Amino acid sequence: MRRVREILKLHKDAGLSTREVALRVGVAPSTMRELVKRYDRSGLEWPPPVEMSDQELEERLYGPQGSKPGRRKRPEPDWSVVHREMKRKHVTLQVLWEEYAEQHPDGYRYSRYCDLYRAWEGRLPVTMRQTHLGGDKLFIDYAGDKVPVVVDRRSGRTRDAHIFVAVMGASSLSFACATWTEKLPDCLASHVAALEAFGGAPRLLVPDNAKVAVIRACLFDPQVNRSYCDMARHYGAAVLPTRPRRPRDKAKVEACVGIVERWLFGRLRNRVFRGLGELNAAIAELMQRLNDERVLRQYGRTRRQLFEELDAPELTPLPAEAYQYAEWRKRRVGLDYHIDIERHHYSVPYRFARREVDVRLTARTVEIFLDGTRIAVHMRSSGNGRHTKVHDHMPSSHRRYGEWTPLRIQSEASRIGPMLRLLVDKIMEDRPHPEQGYRSCLGIIRLESRFGAERLEAAALRALEIQARNYPSIRSILEKGLDGVPARSRGDREPIAHGNIRGPKYYH
Repeated sequence: MRRVREILKLHKDAGLSTREVALRVGVAPSTMRELVKRYDRSGLEWPPPVEMSDQELEERLYGPQGSKPGRRKRPEPDWSVVHREMKRKHVTLQVLWEEYAEQHPDGYRYSRYCDLYRAWEGRLPVTMRQTHLGGDKLFIDYAGDKVPVVVDRRSGRTRDAHIFVAVMGASSLSFACATWTEKLPDCLASHVAALEAFGGAPRLLVPDNAKVAVIRACLFDPQVNRSYCDMARHYGAAVLPTRPRRPRDKAKVEACVGIVERWLFGRLRNRVFRGLGELNAAIAELMQRLNDERVLRQYGRTRRQLFEELDAPELTPLPAEAYQYAEWRKRRVGLDYHIDIERHHYSVPYRFARREVDVRLTARTVEIFLDGTRIAVHMRSSGNGRHTKVHDHMPSSHRRYGEWTPLRIQSEASRIGPMLRLLVDKIMEDRPHPEQGYRSCLGIIRLESRFGAERLEAAALRALEIQARNYPSIRSILEKGLDGVPARSRGDREPIAHGNIRGPKYYH
């Protein structure tokens, strides 16, 4: 803006000549004389009104900025249409200007076209400029386009691969890989691969509001997927989802996705990939060129050089073991203090029966939590309908019963006597399943503490003779003292005389 008011003060108030004023302010004498003539022709009195600003005074003398008398007016584009078209994929100002120039050959040149659009865009709602600190944020997103991969060589059937993209906030170092889906296992595996490629973990992970990361989107308190939080916690990071429907919150990764799409898809369009590994090898090669060879004009350095300078020193070292995907489920503990996971039963401490617990499943382990505290852990087993039980989870009465095995029962019976050993063997043989005879055998063995080993052995002999192989019979023999009375053989029995009984003479 010209310093009209100050220059005129030197001439009008100080009484200096136009030549002397021109020398002092560094303008040509002809320019100074033209300024005085314009002011005299404007009809304004000296001094000009106080409420008139410097810009209004200049426009009063020289007209609106950028306008020249007699200049031909060029056709003006509809900037709202231009702005709307700029939001479409792969549309640039260069493309839109070429279309404009075809319709209006006498229109604006490209540089002026861009200047006018930027000036119009400046009247739109302002955007906060984000400053990214080294090692602070990692932005995550998936590219919109997909890459076809041949999965059946005979039929030529293809399957689309999704492209995962991650970019560091400060250096713009980028990572990309292909997965079959965007579901939670593939998404978390891509996160792990990205962090390993960067060699460290940032303080914040910034995903969008996809369901794999955010269960319930909210401006103030979003609910983040528990497995996603576990992965972030494993690497010492926190999760900061973007606001719903606010793509400018992750403008860094949005721009990176566009760069990756233009950098990858154009170069891969004529290649045929016969597996996800082959596609990822090609992506890794191209991303290395993007990060290590392309120089960012505004910095004069590559992304890799900026990463080594800004991000790498601030990243958190990776843990010794990579994160292993875990799935969370809710279960209610049954009366038998077990939970059912995929047709296999795992025990918990008996005092937590009937309680609702959280179960963390990995490929190898089953961890059970109650109110955030781990109460049990097991090795994961196949769904065979069986039980995995920990001895300490059982109540004392169940533990005592559980300690009795067929071998121990036989060992205890042999200690008391051979007749009792033979009796328990017969009891377990008579049952369809040996475990069905455990209780009867245990009850018989425990009668030793009440009646003694000698009487119990004699009672076992009598029970074998009369074919009374069960606990109630043995107890009855001992309580009635029949263990001391030998069983009579058939030859010792007296004949029974009765009118309704035929004697041996009848059969002769």
